[in-house]
Amino acid sequence: MSINPAHHRAPVRGVLTALLGLGLISGCASTASVEAAEDAANPDCAEVMLTVPDVIGDHELRPTTSQGTAVWGDPSHVVMRCGVVPPGPTPEHCVAADGVDWLALEEDEQTWRLVSYGRDPAVEVLLNLDEVASSTAMLALAPAVQRVEQTRTCTTTEQEIEQTEDGQEVQEGSTEP
Repeated sequence: MSINPAHHRAPVRGVLTALLGLGLISGCASTASVEAAEDAANPDCAEVMLTVPDVIGDHELRPTTSQGTAVWGDPSHVVMRCGVVPPGPTPEHCVAADGVDWLALEEDEQTWRLVSYGRDPAVEVLLNLDEVASSTAMLALAPAVQRVEQTRTCTTTEQEIEQTEDGQEVQEGSTEP
């Protein structure tokens, strides 16, 4: 099973519009409304949620209305949902970040969708690239996503991102799983 970007873009764009629009409309609200993923009640998602960081980039974690979800920033700049359907083998762009393989899917010029690869349940992250670099989000969320056992890896990755003492480092090239 592969991710078909055209198949997933319509629902994701609707979620993105609702989430980012909600952030703009309810800029003063402290709780973000996020639709839970299909498998959000999975016990592994509870482990993930207990480990999410308090801050990603310059954006603080805030409460959400649904199980297995997290939001950083007000308005929402990073939205995470645990329990999405794990992607199958795919030719999509894969990035390894601190031990976690991510499919990196461009939704539009400002928004990317990251989906953890090789873990069930999968974690989906929507982020506004004007506010948070994808590498920042991937590195910040890696310890939480690692709570879900990895059963597969990408066969090749186009980038490997690792945390370093002075922040972040991106190494271009292909890596072996």
